[in-house]
Amino acid sequence: MRILSGIQPSGALHIGNYLGAIQQYIALQHDNEAYYFVADYHALTSVRDPEKLRAYVRDVLLDLLSLGLDPEKATVFVQSDVPETVELAWLLTSVTPMGWLEKCVSYKDKIAQGIPAEHGLFAYPVLQAADILLYDADVVPVGQDQKQHLEITRDVAERFNSVYGKNEPVFKLPDAKILPTVAVVPGLDGRKMSKSYGNTIEIFEDPKSIEKKCKRIVTDSTPVEEPKNPDTCSVYALLKLFVDEQESADWAARYRAGGMGYGDVKKRLAAAIIDYFAPYREVRKSLAADPVKLEEIRRAGAERARKTARIVLERARRACGLGS
Repeated sequence: MRILSGIQPSGALHIGNYLGAIQQYIALQHDNEAYYFVADYHALTSVRDPEKLRAYVRDVLLDLLSLGLDPEKATVFVQSDVPETVELAWLLTSVTPMGWLEKCVSYKDKIAQGIPAEHGLFAYPVLQAADILLYDADVVPVGQDQKQHLEITRDVAERFNSVYGKNEPVFKLPDAKILPTVAVVPGLDGRKMSKSYGNTIEIFEDPKSIEKKCKRIVTDSTPVEEPKNPDTCSVYALLKLFVDEQESADWAARYRAGGMGYGDVKKRLAAAIIDYFAPYREVRKSLAADPVKLEEIRRAGAERARKTARIVLERARRACGLGS
């Protein structure tokens, strides 16, 4: 089964990214033909500093490889290293009704937030469709809130097939694999951890910085001696994602018994996060020190991705009547 997913390089990856998606991507690479990419074309809708974008791409690639994506098992590449993507996006755009894009929740949400209504933002779902259809993906791992993106991809593929593939379908219709629901990973302010809120704990940030951030996590004003509710505490919600069931239960009991300050839990949380990612931190340090190897991995991934992409793009071009 061919799996495909991408992650946008719009800043440093945080623990919410890891628990919500990357952990599952790593598991899926073992028994499937997996394609994972750094979506830098998509990042152009929000990152306008070229040097910053290049740095983000490099860092996300480093992060994914360090966390366990294996270039021997999965095709790991950068989106813009496969220019076939944008040509296919144009072919798909030519058959995509405006009304479909106007109804996209993500577009309407961003406009409501005051983000300029540029064509890149509007046509974002068509580029996503190209990402998926270009590799004949069978399955796309998505969260429940991203399911509409895949539905649009299927609609676009069906539309293209109906226009140009009357004798034989041009595109395979991908299915969604809804990722296992992970409890919402709270940020420092109690809201969902997100770069847009500025409330993240980055996977590979300095351990001292992680300790400082954990101390800043918002808690209530319940006195030390009073019982506390672990189920409404962001610190506990994070802690139980990084410790075993027994330790999680022990901390919950301490909450309810009283006599424990939030500072104790914050200190343990910081240590748990640092310890969990310590082995990956060493891998990243080693890989970052060898830019030649990183470039070789990137180049090899692009070559493998383009080999598949050319086949699918040529199929679509022939169907449209392009070429001799």
